Amino acid sequence: MERSGNRMSSHTESASFLQTLTGRLPTKKLFHEELALQWVVSSGSVREGALQQAWFFFELMVKSIIHHLYFTDRLDSPRKNRFPERFMDDITALVSTIAGDIVSRFQKDLELVERLNMSLAFFLNDLLSVMDRGFVFTLIRTYWKQVSTKLYALQNPTLESLRLDFLRIVCSHEHYVTLNLPCSLLTPPASPSPSVSSATSQSSGFSTHVQDQKIANMFELSVPFREQHYLAGLALTELAIILDPEAEGMFGLHKKVISVVHNLMSSHDSDPRYADPEVKARVAMLYLPLIGIVMETLPQLHDFTESHNQWGRPGGTGGEEPEVEGNSLISQTVAMAIAGTSVPQMSRPSSFLLNPQATRQHGTFSAESSRSLLICLLWVLKNADEMVLQKWFTDLSVSQLNRLLDMLYLCVSCFEYKGKKAFERMNSLTFKKSKDMKAKLEEAILGSIGARQEMVRRSRGQLERSPSGSAFGSQENLRWRKDMTHWRQNSEKMDKSHRSVRTRAELEHEALIDGNLATEANLIILDTLEIIVQTVSVTESKESILGGVLKVLLHSMACNQSALYLQHCFATQRALVSKFPELLFEEETEQCADLCLRLLRSCSSSISTIRAHASASLYLLMRQNFEIGNNFARVKMQVTMSLSSLVGTSQNFNEEFLRRSLKTILTYAEEDLELRETTFPDQVQDLVFNLHMILSDTVKMKEHQEDPEMLIDLMYRIAKGYQTSPDLRLTWLQNMAGKHSERNNHAEAAQCLVHSAALVAEYLSMLEDRKYLPVGCVTFQNISSNVLEESAVSDDVVSPDEEGICSGKYFTEVGLVGLLEQAAASFSMAGMYEAVNEVYKVLIPIHEANRDAKKLATIHGKLQEAFSKIVHQSTGWERMFGTYFRVGFYGSKFGDLDEQEFVYKEPAITKLAEISHRLEGFYGERYGEDQVEVIKDSNPVDKCKLDPNKAFVQITYVEPYFDTYEMKDRITYFDKNYNLRRFVYCTPFTLDGRAHGDLHEQYKRKTILTTSHAFPYIKTRINIIHKEEIISMPIEVAIEDMQKKTQELAFATHQDPADAKMLQMVLQGSVGTTVNQGPLEVAQVFLSEIPSDPKLYRHHNKLRLCFKDFTKRCEDALRKNKSLIGPDQKEYQRELERNYHRLKEALQPLINRKIPQLYKPVLQVNSHRDSFSRMSLRKLEM
Repeated sequence: MERSGNRMSSHTESASFLQTLTGRLPTKKLFHEELALQWVVSSGSVREGALQQAWFFFELMVKSIIHHLYFTDRLDSPRKNRFPERFMDDITALVSTIAGDIVSRFQKDLELVERLNMSLAFFLNDLLSVMDRGFVFTLIRTYWKQVSTKLYALQNPTLESLRLDFLRIVCSHEHYVTLNLPCSLLTPPASPSPSVSSATSQSSGFSTHVQDQKIANMFELSVPFREQHYLAGLALTELAIILDPEAEGMFGLHKKVISVVHNLMSSHDSDPRYADPEVKARVAMLYLPLIGIVMETLPQLHDFTESHNQWGRPGGTGGEEPEVEGNSLISQTVAMAIAGTSVPQMSRPSSFLLNPQATRQHGTFSAESSRSLLICLLWVLKNADEMVLQKWFTDLSVSQLNRLLDMLYLCVSCFEYKGKKAFERMNSLTFKKSKDMKAKLEEAILGSIGARQEMVRRSRGQLERSPSGSAFGSQENLRWRKDMTHWRQNSEKMDKSHRSVRTRAELEHEALIDGNLATEANLIILDTLEIIVQTVSVTESKESILGGVLKVLLHSMACNQSALYLQHCFATQRALVSKFPELLFEEETEQCADLCLRLLRSCSSSISTIRAHASASLYLLMRQNFEIGNNFARVKMQVTMSLSSLVGTSQNFNEEFLRRSLKTILTYAEEDLELRETTFPDQVQDLVFNLHMILSDTVKMKEHQEDPEMLIDLMYRIAKGYQTSPDLRLTWLQNMAGKHSERNNHAEAAQCLVHSAALVAEYLSMLEDRKYLPVGCVTFQNISSNVLEESAVSDDVVSPDEEGICSGKYFTEVGLVGLLEQAAASFSMAGMYEAVNEVYKVLIPIHEANRDAKKLATIHGKLQEAFSKIVHQSTGWERMFGTYFRVGFYGSKFGDLDEQEFVYKEPAITKLAEISHRLEGFYGERYGEDQVEVIKDSNPVDKCKLDPNKAFVQITYVEPYFDTYEMKDRITYFDKNYNLRRFVYCTPFTLDGRAHGDLHEQYKRKTILTTSHAFPYIKTRINIIHKEEIISMPIEVAIEDMQKKTQELAFATHQDPADAKMLQMVLQGSVGTTVNQGPLEVAQVFLSEIPSDPKLYRHHNKLRLCFKDFTKRCEDALRKNKSLIGPDQKEYQRELERNYHRLKEALQPLINRKIPQLYKPVLQVNSHRDSFSRMSLRKLEM
């Protein structure tokens, strides 16, 4: 320090030191008093120098004070009498001027101000140990007021950050808790490391004078609270100010202010002086307003319920720099501030917030800050006095209590145990980042940028301070000073050996800590829920609150939990249900379903204690439901539904353990003496039996996971078993729809949805009679003929107004509309636009009745799209609906499938070889390749001739079959491919056993198959229920061939637009044929002579007329071709015409030869009446 010209001062200084050393008391002024005085009156360069080295003079002053007190034996005297008034005034003035310097100079000379701020804080911290506490508090208040006034005028994060640093240091006093007067007579045990001031500071005690303070004041930052607990009040006020969503530009300080509170609580928690629970409850009282603060900030906390990624990685945060491993939402600059190092103030205040997210109206907290804040909250809830909490909860409004429950819900998600895998995943990410960092360094050293220039540029950047006076040069240079930041526990501390990945032992340890934290957090939440239940059970508004409590409980059951927690959780749940049964069975019906699902899932746990508790909970649930109405229909149905959805969704679900739990429940029912005389045990038995059945089908489903057809068949069977339980059937139909969609079977998925909608309509029509709603399944007949099976007509149909039936969200008008909209979307994806129209025909009246013009506009838009597509794709080749195959299974290896025949619907243009390869491969894998054989022909199978040890599959391509009368309704391509129940395949044969022979010996067998339901259906293979065979004689085969050829010619001739190539191909095959079995040969074989068998007369005549028609069509086709060809094809046309005339001449005598017996004169006078009538009929038939 530059010496001033004051001789007195230098005399005092030396005298004070000498006398201090010799142990004699000074007779002149005291060193610390003189130092304070001189500092206060100094000015100019002296004062500037003193400020630069303030820490030294503050330390000196404190040392001198303690020496003085020690040598004058004043350490035991009351603090108020230790120092003269004059000295205290000097200290007050000094603190005031230095606070003024901090406020006025922080923008110009940040580095100095930061040092000064810290030195002042440490000085006041030291004074708390030796001076009167009230006096030091006024000093803190002086500083606080000056900073607050400035902050009021200028919202500046840098100044706020300085104040936080100051507060952090002052609060780190070892007697911080005592200084806050935690209202009680309790005196904590002696300090483990007594300081000079320990004894005296303890003696000022835990005051009690505000014992009767109002509860409300304890929970909010009220004036009485802040006066009583001064430092804690300051810390919590800071927290409230910075976390306030309206606070301008404070986003970057969230982490810092939360860590101040977090660190305080950590130190209390590990302090042996406060180990006693009663003492800890007093300490927790200092932080009760924190609960309210966190409740206020709830909307901005990171949403842990949504992000299933590991914590510390908030989902979708834009703007974080890729290298920042701290993973908060803030940039490196702000990370510096949070780490307690300098906060660079940019030239423009707004640019302080480098993270784009922070500038939006309410910045969301980073996952890490939210987690720390919630840990603080849980610490308070854990250690606070239960009675106090209960009194406060009583005063809260319903909306505040619900907000508290939302906060606990978020806590459950936040502290969910993620398992070791999550840590390993994070570890590998960190390793990748450290490698990227290394690569960047190497690039800087070896790459395009010269290492020298890079180094020079960086050092220059650090020497020339940035305009704001930041300690670390420009923003650019910040990135490399990672050693300055405090990383989270899980981010990498890269030590000298560049060890960048943690060992397995560390990972194990971390996972263990995480697991313990998860259990502890959830147990605290459970205790708080218990207090809330005790509080509200006597109030009016308990229903809405208890529903919220149940929601949090169920959410915690759904997360990964330890066995220890689950035991307590189930106990709480049982108590809740037994105290308030009507809550679950009347108000919160959705929650009842949820609870059944959670309990069932726990019943299949591999840990026996969890199974025991879950079984007990489930049994009591049934019992409670039964006691309300001698019937537990609600629970019965919910349990069965839960099992269904468990089966449908859960991969790692163990049915063996579940069977054991069901057995336990059965035992409970048998041993329950109170209810032995009722129907309860029988009802339980029925339920358990039903669940066993579902389970065995489920097991089969697991076995057939790879066999899509079998899987859907099993699901279909289970759904059929639930015909009387609409909610369950609906669940399974939706499971099936999901499976179909996964495999792109959109038509089948749509059918499942239509069936679901028909089922809902059926029950809705029983519940309410609304003209615009469908009257049940019948309304859906036009969409599918299969839908009538959803009719609720059997004897044991449950009435929908009975308790627990049709209570799901789909059994409403909105649910019905939703299902129909999904069905329309699936039909559209399947290209079945005509069906889309039919679905909307059911939907439109509903929207019209609700006057919903917006929905109607959307629907008509979609209809327009659908019809446009129908117009553009009229030929049907653009949308292929499917190919059909008959598949027969033979052999005992197939079990249920043995001797069953199905029609399979495969994707369009599937070749026989493809399905054959698929089935052979699939069953070959299952039973062994040498054990499975595909039967190549389509002849009837004689099982006796097959090897009993093998499995045989017969696959035949089939086509839809329509009778003549049907053809008038089936006009378009869609008509011919929708609602198909009959299929046909033809097998050629000869009488001597060969498949093919000459024309006159070629027979054909037509097999017509009828399936149990029409395609498309809710599954892709349907059983064949009827088979019919028609055998055609050779001449009939010839007639069919000629009719087919004639049709092809007619089609090619009248095609619009004309297709010359297609026409010429058909013509070439008809007239230009030199191949065997062409039209001429057919005529020569069958028409050259009149058959001897009168039964064949009619066939002979029909064939003759076919040829007449054929020659006529050939002529038309030639004429058409002539108009289409260019000059280069004239010769080709002439050749075709020559061939045609040659064919016509050859056919002429054959076509004109009539069978005389068929053409006898009609009116013979002497004719017998019978023969006359017979002949006319014949003639007419012909």
